[in-house]
Amino acid sequence: MRTTPAVIIFDVNETLSDMGAMGGSFEREGLPPVLARAWFAELLRDGFALTSTGKNPAFADLAADGLRRLIAEHSSHPDPDRQVERILGVFKKLEMHGDAAPGIRGLGRLAQLVTLSNGAPSVADSLLSRAGVRDQFSQLLSVEDALLWKPAREAYDYAAQTLDRPVEQLMLVAVHPWDIQGAHSAGLRTAWINRRGSAYPSYFAAPDIEAADLVELAEKLQQTS
Repeated sequence: MRTTPAVIIFDVNETLSDMGAMGGSFEREGLPPVLARAWFAELLRDGFALTSTGKNPAFADLAADGLRRLIAEHSSHPDPDRQVERILGVFKKLEMHGDAAPGIRGLGRLAQLVTLSNGAPSVADSLLSRAGVRDQFSQLLSVEDALLWKPAREAYDYAAQTLDRPVEQLMLVAVHPWDIQGAHSAGLRTAWINRRGSAYPSYFAAPDIEAADLVELAEKLQQTS
């Protein structure tokens, strides 16, 4: 029996994009490079908080506001707006993880591919186009067009409704356990990409598949098709 999902839905930020360059962008602006991870974690935290109160904020607005506050605390640069612009410029031009393009091509032979991001679809479009795999994706979805951010159920329901597919035919692929939890709760199958060899949080629903990268995920799904 075929168990490969009809549609594979990719998270974008960190799942496909390599955030490693962000530390260097912070350092060039006179900020401790370790703040890059803290900035992104705070961005997600505050987005989730707003989601829990029924708001659907713009990812870019939260990103810029968080940067301005960090710069005010850690830098005396005379033009902080220019610093924000340069850092976000790097974020918008990140490269994909080395496994992403070959993994995407392998997965594209097995199922329809789409993205579902808390960020803007233009960021996903640029990332995939630079990597030469934009043609592998039929749609680039964003919570900008949904009621709420992931991991709220409404985000995954929006994807299912847009794709005109029952949730049982969909699989979410993400590096974030919180995204796996949200998709599982909405009825989707899930695949956790564990590039760091981390332990999965015991308090979240376990993924249906765990893989070290997208190439391994394609191999595992090929075995079940």
